[in-house]
Order: sequence, then structure tokens, then C-alpha cells
Amino acid sequence: MKRYTHIAILLHWLIALAIFANLALGLYMADLAISPTKLRLYSYHKWAGLSIFTFVILRIVWRFTHRPPALPRHMPSWEKWGATISHATLYGLTLAVPVTGWLFSSAKGFKTVWFGVLPVPDLIAKDLALADILKTWHEGLNYFMVVLVVLHVAAALKHHLRDRDDVLTRMAPWIRHP
Repeated sequence: MKRYTHIAILLHWLIALAIFANLALGLYMADLAISPTKLRLYSYHKWAGLSIFTFVILRIVWRFTHRPPALPRHMPSWEKWGATISHATLYGLTLAVPVTGWLFSSAKGFKTVWFGVLPVPDLIAKDLALADILKTWHEGLNYFMVVLVVLHVAAALKHHLRDRDDVLTRMAPWIRHP
């Protein structure tokens, strides 16, 4: 059984956990009344988003320079095609979600200072009408990512529990191959 590299596994789970935590933070803070706490949480959310974006870039570079294990030979071609499309879409979403958040923040006129130390340039000028559109896109892409992640997890569990192949165990080495 061939597994992903340790770096690929680390980045996969780090990004997954960070996205989950940042999504939870985003859902929580969105309904708060305006306050210093809400503004602080928005800063944390933006810091996390930029950090996730950075880790995703590293993950993509790693993926292009380190070939992933081949899919099992017994997989039907439609399933291999689906896996390829869903992985590419997940990579695209993990880039698009933070970029739309960054664009939204820029259009809203709120500066981002990464970890309170490094000012991040605005990508566009302040434009409140555009900010509303970008907020909708940012939220919609997040919900689309949630749906795709649920399908991703379901497919991995199907491979592990029904097909009894190594698709899940090569990315989750703490699980023994059945």
C-alpha cells in the first residue's frame, strides 16, 4: 500500500481542521451585534483565512512536485473521474473562499493586518455595493465547499467500509488497512 507523503498528510489535515474552525468562527461571529469582540473575531477570521490560503498554496506546490498514490485499479473510470473533478474543485474552493473574503474585506473598507503585525494590501478599492456581492459569493462558496467536503468524506468512508481498499488509509495512516 502506498501512502501520501508525511508533508501532504500534515497539510491535508491542518487545512481541513483550520477550514472547519474558521467556518465555525465565521458562522458564530456573523450574527453578533457590532462590538469590539465582533471586530476582534473578524480579525481572527481574516488571519485564519490568509493562513489557510498560504497553506493551500504550499499544499498545491507539494502536490505538483510529489505525485500522489495512484487510485486503486478496481475503481470504475467514472469514479476516478469524479475523484479527480472533486479534488480539483476542492483545491479551487480552498483558494477562492479566502480570496473572496479578502476582496469582500477590501471592498468593505476594512484593512487586514495579518496577526496584527503585517498589513495586507487591499485587492480593490472600497465599494459597498460590490462588498455585498462579494459577501454573497464568499458565503455561497463556503456552503458549496461544505457540501463537497461531506461528499469527499462519504466517498472515503465508502472506500474504507464497503470497498475495503486503501483510499482512506493512505491519507489517514492512523487507521489500519482492513
